[in-house]
Amino acid sequence: MSIGPNFFRTTTFRLSLIFLILFGAAAAVAIGYIYWNTTVLLSRQLDETIEAEIQGLAEQYRSGGLTRLVNTVAGRSLTPGSSLYLVTDRAGGRIAGNLSSVSRDLWNTVGRVQFVYTRPTEGGSENRVALATIFRLPAGYRLIVGRDIEDRRRFELVIRQAFFLSLGVMALVGLGGGWIMSRNILARIDTVTDTSRTIMSGDLSGRVPVTGSGDELDRLSENLNAMLDKIEQLMTGLREVSDNIAHDLKTPLNRLRNRAEVALSDASGETDYREALERTIDEADDLIKTFNALLSIARLEAGAGSQNMEDVEVAALVHDMTELYEPLAEEHGLRLETDVPETVRLRADRQLLGQALANMVDNAIKYAADGSDADGAGPARSLVSVTGRLRGGRLELAVADHGPGIPEQERERVLKRFVRLEASRSRPGSGLGLSLVAAVAQLHGGEVRLEDNGPGLRVVLSLPLTRDPGGTRNAA
Repeated sequence: MSIGPNFFRTTTFRLSLIFLILFGAAAAVAIGYIYWNTTVLLSRQLDETIEAEIQGLAEQYRSGGLTRLVNTVAGRSLTPGSSLYLVTDRAGGRIAGNLSSVSRDLWNTVGRVQFVYTRPTEGGSENRVALATIFRLPAGYRLIVGRDIEDRRRFELVIRQAFFLSLGVMALVGLGGGWIMSRNILARIDTVTDTSRTIMSGDLSGRVPVTGSGDELDRLSENLNAMLDKIEQLMTGLREVSDNIAHDLKTPLNRLRNRAEVALSDASGETDYREALERTIDEADDLIKTFNALLSIARLEAGAGSQNMEDVEVAALVHDMTELYEPLAEEHGLRLETDVPETVRLRADRQLLGQALANMVDNAIKYAADGSDADGAGPARSLVSVTGRLRGGRLELAVADHGPGIPEQERERVLKRFVRLEASRSRPGSGLGLSLVAAVAQLHGGEVRLEDNGPGLRVVLSLPLTRDPGGTRNAA
């Protein structure tokens, strides 16, 4: 996977950058709010402490004059803490307090002021910041009352450093995470791109890798693979149909041509010409039926016909269909019996469902035994049954006969178009009957199963039941 300028234009990277900006802005507001409130609280506490100190010293001065003020300052200066005091004479000499000296500029200032002072330490001295109020007393004396704010200043510095450091780390982690996420997603998208190129080159076996994580890309890959399976199935079916058309329709077309050629060369009168034309028309009708069946299957597999869905009374549909095929069954010496629940309704295309049932019954009649059997079970074997059963939220319509049946290994194959077993090639037909049934089942969300009827074949059309407005299934 190559990473170029377009990498930073990916949706993943842009989303990561947007979330980083939004989260960074939210974090900046939160930290700034905490910093501002902390600073305001500390400043208020500092002002209140200095003001309390000033009020206390003012009371001492009012009650005992300068002497009592000096003694009070001297006593408070001995108490460890952050409080700062200084009383000087008119020349600036220190009389009492824990401040050793102040600058001349500070000495000439009156009111609240922030300044730097020197405090002795074990290894020497250090400069610290203080906030104080300076008063001028009678006779040129000065009084300084303040607090050491060096610790507060360092705390504010730590907060500011943490603010910018956290934003920097957040930006680094966010950009790095966005880069990693974009790289991983691009790698997976590249596999999809490579697969699509493989398929476009003609290899329909390519599939998108699935990592097994179950995320949205995995679900997309699974859906794409399902779509590719369907496309490959359709393309394979198209090739098979093309091959089958070339082989299975070539014979009737040759018969048409040969019959016309014989009629032209050997016919001796109008009767021969008429007979040749009638046979030609019959062959043409069979070809038209074959092409119509192919067209119907193709339309059903493409989803056409789903717009004609309606509530169908299955029992009535089966009754109408059996009435239509009873004469044909009797002609072949067969009994046609039905057993379908009367109250079952399906959401289906009535015409297509009827056509599927007709194909199933027509095949059963065509391949059923003629009723003769060496063991005396002729009447049982001459039966063709149409039954309906509710099972697991589905309706199973089954057509069973006692004919030669279909070997188990061939049952899946005969559902494909133009597939005819060797034993049935001498019979009329195109091998599209069961293919049409399978296509109808697929359109209705169902399936077709071929089962052993012992002996014979049992074709089961399994369809999901519809639901009424109350949400309960329609059932018998």
